[in-house]
Amino acid sequence: MPSFKEGFGNLSSSMEGFVVSSLLIPATITALFAGAVSDSLGRTRALAIGAFLFAVGAAFEAGAVHLAMLILGRCIVGIGEGLFLSAMIVYVCEIAPPKHRGPLVTTIQLFITMGLCLGFFTTYGTVAIPSSLSWRLPLALHSGIAFVLMIASTFYLPESPRWLSYKGRKQEASKAWDILGVSGAEREKDLQLNPAGATPAGEPVEAVVSSHPSVPKKTLRSRMRRNYEDIAAIFKKDVRKPTLLGIFLMSMQQLSGIDGVIYYAPLLFQQAGLSSSEASFLASGVSAICIFVFTILAVIFVDRWGRRPSTIYGGLILSVCMAVMGILYASKNVHPTSGIGRWIVILMIYIFAIVYSMTWAIGVKLLASEIQPVATRATAQSIGQSANCISNFFVAFITPVLLSSSSSAFYFLFGGAVMITVGVSIMYMPETKGRDLETIGEAFATHSASEMPLVVGFKRLVSCFAKMAGIGNEARGSESGSNEQHIALETLAS
Repeated sequence: MPSFKEGFGNLSSSMEGFVVSSLLIPATITALFAGAVSDSLGRTRALAIGAFLFAVGAAFEAGAVHLAMLILGRCIVGIGEGLFLSAMIVYVCEIAPPKHRGPLVTTIQLFITMGLCLGFFTTYGTVAIPSSLSWRLPLALHSGIAFVLMIASTFYLPESPRWLSYKGRKQEASKAWDILGVSGAEREKDLQLNPAGATPAGEPVEAVVSSHPSVPKKTLRSRMRRNYEDIAAIFKKDVRKPTLLGIFLMSMQQLSGIDGVIYYAPLLFQQAGLSSSEASFLASGVSAICIFVFTILAVIFVDRWGRRPSTIYGGLILSVCMAVMGILYASKNVHPTSGIGRWIVILMIYIFAIVYSMTWAIGVKLLASEIQPVATRATAQSIGQSANCISNFFVAFITPVLLSSSSSAFYFLFGGAVMITVGVSIMYMPETKGRDLETIGEAFATHSASEMPLVVGFKRLVSCFAKMAGIGNEARGSESGSNEQHIALETLAS
């Protein structure tokens, strides 16, 4: 925005990347401990604390009078984001019955895309304001929305009944199930699958008894030891495979380049030929609308498509989009004022954003949140969120640097990362659609990549080529044998 440049000057590509990504390192560090905070204090309290910090940080950004204050505000925002995002995904996953878990967990992504859409059009509406209010107003709205979330988490949201059951607070868990409106059949099913901690249907709702064991006060050293033990627990043999898969997928979700497309959409559209600020922000807003609309469709159909197909086939389309844009820029067929190349790039950006919002944005986070047992779910999710933030930092920092030096490198780099993810998903990612949280571990025990249609088809193709090669070798062998016999007869005759 012109008013932002007047206040802070023209930032270099590396400084621009640092300012944009400065919230992600604090988010990464916070996400490492978010699981311990969520397990100790509860899901809703972790949500409230994270939202409060986010609101404070956004207020600092809105009132920034120099660049250091702006970066400080973004760091505080990152701390809050790392805490409440990890807690929110786990919370929604735990309060949802199996048949509704997919749509409910993916509703988080729906609201993220709604915020993205509102953010782009808010900046489109304020970019023409001839003062610093053009960029301060959107940040102030961020702060207000986060404060509302804090109030809702503190006073209106019921605690996760699974967390309460895991803590042995069965009466409170029963009350939470009643508030959530979960049927008795679902509670009985939960009791059968998790008899140690679940709450059966029909249990009377009473106040918490005074004899309920209280949590003893812990020293900083004991808390750090507990956090270390929690992290070590997610790498034990029985949960190591889902942990590593979740961390990998959460990392590669960002290395698809999606946040480079979202954060720097105006810059990408400007490089493709939309030179004015208003045009680039409008194009970015249109892309946000597409993302929001198609995310609604993804939320509706997520449990029909499944986690595996959306990740694998969606990844193939994403890599093709990146490859097409990279080839166009590498061959210098994208011109700002003429030619069809710039329109193909703009179209590919839209297709990439739409396909991502319908597949990877939904399937990856949903799978990562549901493949862990309740005892390790919050910690594993926090580590996965931390890995996601590290990748996000790399993407946000490197994108303007790549775009200023070699636009094709941006597309080739992230397109290659998508293809790697597709390969790993084919080999190691099981389908978890429709399974109860407590039985998903069986999917990893029974999953076999060799039974996948893609792998089976590939094996048949290889077998077909092998048979064809074998027939050719036999034909050449018989021909060679007849030649040798002919030579031997001629020798005898002479």
